[in-house]
Amino acid sequence: MPKRKSAARRKSDRTLVIIGGREDPAGAATHEVVRRVGDGHLVIVTVATEYPDEYFDMYVRSFTRLGLAEPRQLSIRSRADATAAATLKTLEGATAVFFTGGDQLRITSQIGDTPVQRRIQEIYDAGGLVAGTSAGAAALCGTMLVRGRGFDSRRGSELRTASGLGLLRGVVIDQHFSQRGRIARLLGAVARNPRQLGLGIDEDTAVVVEGAKSFYVVGSGAVYVIDGSLVTSSNIADDLEDADALSVHGLKVHVLARGDSFDLITREPGAVSQREERRLDEVQEEVDAHHGREDPPQRD
Repeated sequence: MPKRKSAARRKSDRTLVIIGGREDPAGAATHEVVRRVGDGHLVIVTVATEYPDEYFDMYVRSFTRLGLAEPRQLSIRSRADATAAATLKTLEGATAVFFTGGDQLRITSQIGDTPVQRRIQEIYDAGGLVAGTSAGAAALCGTMLVRGRGFDSRRGSELRTASGLGLLRGVVIDQHFSQRGRIARLLGAVARNPRQLGLGIDEDTAVVVEGAKSFYVVGSGAVYVIDGSLVTSSNIADDLEDADALSVHGLKVHVLARGDSFDLITREPGAVSQREERRLDEVQEEVDAHHGREDPPQRD
């Protein structure tokens, strides 16, 4: 079982766990969510999916098997639901919020700039945890990727972004990253606005963002960091045909794995402390032991 944190929280404790999708229910990313919730209260937001009850039941099984107290479900079917007193009541006493996968536009179109979004922001600002997987991960940043071809190196006009929930500013996130070959569309997003840091997160992998200042990586895959701050030229705005290939000079790319860290202020990679590395190794040993007993199921 993961060692869990006390419910006592300060603003400096605020944390995001951003998962690239299809996480192992007994894996390191799930462990990290449970550890960070601690003895607090988790609310699972199922607004992104067309199957809210099924997704909720699935996550309840995963989290409670690792020792978490029974979560509550925040089910929103319409924007009107996000303004209802009964909906807000579900968030009373919550110290952590988890967004499931589905469609990120369902999240922002239904709860963006509503009392529900404001309450989730308050939970985070008070030192709480906000986590999301797949579409729930994409929605956490300020600018959200919603469409675009992954493998296509052409500049194209198919890349689409929208405003996200804004819990992590200056970053654009893509999920299922290497599994769905999404390098080209994240490069395109960074080329359009080099001030934004691109984060491509593999499946069953997460970044744990502490205080909006730095993050470290957990899970079985990699995290790709695309830094456009030193770009010297690109053809993204040139008067060319959409079929022409994207050209960008001066990009910096980091590939991070479990135990690596990244400073969002200096934009420099590093490594977690030896103590934290030992903890991550212990979690991985527990995950491996669990998989020795049964095959790990996976989910979208």
